[in-house]
Amino acid sequence: MRPPQLPADLDDVVARALAEDVGPGDVTADLVPPGCRAEATVITREDAVLCGTAWFERVFAMLDPAVSIAWQAADGDPVAAGAELCRLAGPARPLLSGERTALNFLQSLSGTATLARRYADAVAGTGCRVLDTRKTVPGLRSAQKYAVACGGAANHRHGLFDALLIKENHIIAAGGLDQALRAARARHPGLTLEIEVESLVELDLALAGEPDIIMLDNFDLAALREAVVRTHRAPGAIRLEASGNVSLATVRAIAETGVDYISVGELTKNLRAVDLSMRFRLEA
Repeated sequence: MRPPQLPADLDDVVARALAEDVGPGDVTADLVPPGCRAEATVITREDAVLCGTAWFERVFAMLDPAVSIAWQAADGDPVAAGAELCRLAGPARPLLSGERTALNFLQSLSGTATLARRYADAVAGTGCRVLDTRKTVPGLRSAQKYAVACGGAANHRHGLFDALLIKENHIIAAGGLDQALRAARARHPGLTLEIEVESLVELDLALAGEPDIIMLDNFDLAALREAVVRTHRAPGAIRLEASGNVSLATVRAIAETGVDYISVGELTKNLRAVDLSMRFRLEA
């Protein structure tokens, strides 16, 4: 699988991470003689989908461009427990200073990509796509969405600016479902328009407004199947997105109802890092 385009904020994210960890200087690495050189290898202790190599590389490039890295796998590749992911060589000080920040990025983004791959595999062959959400770690949204794509799932809107998603509170504040849809079309005609519904009655009202996507919030399987039937009868090409309490145990059955998308907050909200290890040795 070809990795997606790297986020534009990659350098800024890495710089902030180094600033919070290294600060004005690594006082422990300062104990190492300046001319000391070292080599290191990174291995995974569990099966995973690799992701975050560019963030890992940028950490060391910002600390010292003399550090070299040779990868044995690329973003999106499955890697087996015990596999060597990369080899590093260079001055020992920046290798020591960058170890934790670099591994934080690599293990966290690999964790997201690994979970995304499990969800994508779970719905394979159904025609349904698993989507991420805005439930991301603050400051890491672009990186996490990149990882989701590396894992084979798809990205929902990036933020509040690039697509409309009218939810229950928006409907209340706007004065009703009809009013919210009309205002959305009038003010942002070029953006994808999605609206959330919580019942089949609300679905029928939303269908009459002809949005691009309707989100079915916490529908059971029978209601999802009925929503698909009603939507196929409606004019236009309205797509359906199932949302709420989705897990790996339930996602296949939801996909088989015929919905187009399933949004899963767990992809980026419940972060579980992959167990990685960096092993050092002095250069001979």
